[in-house]
Amino acid sequence: MDGRRVYFVPNKMLNQDLAAHTASQLDLESRLYKQLALRISELVEHGTLRPGERVPSVRKCSAQQDVSVATVMQAYRLLESRGIIEARPQSGYYVKARRWSPPPEPAMTKPAPRAVKVRVSDLVLQVIKACRDPGVVKLGATFPSPELFPTWQLSRTTAAVGRRYPAAAQSYDPPPGNSALRLQVARRAMEAGCTLAPDDIITTFGATEALNLCLRAVAKPGDVIAIESPTFFGILQIIQSLGMRVCEIPTFPRHGVCLDELEARLKSCRIKACLFTLNFSNPLGSCMPDEKKKRLVKMLAERQIPLIEDDLSGNLAFGEKRPKAAKAFDQDGLVLMCDSFSKTLSPGYRVGWVAPGRFRERIEFLKFVNTSATASLTQMAVAEFLQNGGYDHHLRRIRRFYASHVERMTEAVSRYFPEGTRATRPAGGMCLWVELPSHVDSLAVYERAMASKISIAPGPLFSAKQKYRNFIRLNCGNPWSEAVEQAVKRLGEIIASS
Repeated sequence: MDGRRVYFVPNKMLNQDLAAHTASQLDLESRLYKQLALRISELVEHGTLRPGERVPSVRKCSAQQDVSVATVMQAYRLLESRGIIEARPQSGYYVKARRWSPPPEPAMTKPAPRAVKVRVSDLVLQVIKACRDPGVVKLGATFPSPELFPTWQLSRTTAAVGRRYPAAAQSYDPPPGNSALRLQVARRAMEAGCTLAPDDIITTFGATEALNLCLRAVAKPGDVIAIESPTFFGILQIIQSLGMRVCEIPTFPRHGVCLDELEARLKSCRIKACLFTLNFSNPLGSCMPDEKKKRLVKMLAERQIPLIEDDLSGNLAFGEKRPKAAKAFDQDGLVLMCDSFSKTLSPGYRVGWVAPGRFRERIEFLKFVNTSATASLTQMAVAEFLQNGGYDHHLRRIRRFYASHVERMTEAVSRYFPEGTRATRPAGGMCLWVELPSHVDSLAVYERAMASKISIAPGPLFSAKQKYRNFIRLNCGNPWSEAVEQAVKRLGEIIASS
């Protein structure tokens, strides 16, 4: 031995120290993951992380909070067990939708069973113009947020098309319109159950021109057009401008037009044509089941009455699959199907189309004398964007967005609006139709809301006889924010004090 003393620590003492250290580490990790879970739950409670939003990934949260991946996993499992977040396969963790009860639904509408002249309020233009004011919270006009559109990709595609085909991009493309676009539209129409050839399609300046042309093709001033009640005020404006009358048909908030009531009015009113939005109507968000669409098409075909189908929101289903169009059941060429890319791709490009069936020649003539042609460059750019496959991915994204924001708006209405409020349950589209307590005047609510820099669409805009005085339509097409939340809260206060 070299004289140094050697001390041996008994195994029992060493094990006690190791156990104490391990217990201390476990206690620290327990505190850490519980503290992290508490912080995240507070972010959800305060609205920083909202229902349907993705929480930071495990690795990102680990780096942000300076804790181990294992600690984050424990915190997320705890939050998941408490129903605050949920795991989605191959996608990560998301804030779970809160458990809340939506307001009751409105009943089927009951408009007068007679034809009437259309009186559209000048208030429509005020609601539209409010969208230009950056200081106004835009809950009125259903304009999608620019953030939703693939602006950069579409601009790049447009520039590339213009460089490759400079002469074609700057020339006229008379009716029926750009052949490449009509081919892509015909291919996509298969998803709606329609079998169309490119020659069956005529391109237009958006759906507004398509509807205008169709009405002119099948009716004349003084004729009666059957419409849903309530219906989009843009449709009422077109009908009024053409000097036609309307017969408003009772409509269910979920399943659309009541076919029994329509059949009764076909006997009592000299209806020349029908104009319906069967997939996610504006403002109700109703969607007619396929069997009802089939019955509707057959009912009108037996009477040789044209159906103008506004399918503008057909691609905005909240589910994975879009519903069929009525055109899918058309065997007589009496369904004139109208659509555009304004709500899904670009409002500014004004690219729409119509499949007019047996009225094709008449629509082509009216299109030519109306606007000669639709802009070639935008048609070519949209056609290429569709062909390159980016459109489907984009549609899935905006469908999730609208589904989430309609739910958020409904939840906010449930939380802030007074007792007696009712709201629709749309399965697609971007708006919510809200019935206020019977004594509330939505026009007065509109005036007070505008004074608070909040734009809404009052119910009378959606009726030929300016009915629905205690209803409003809310736009769900903007990203949710604290400003939107506070605007809905303020609306609730205005309504409660009315």
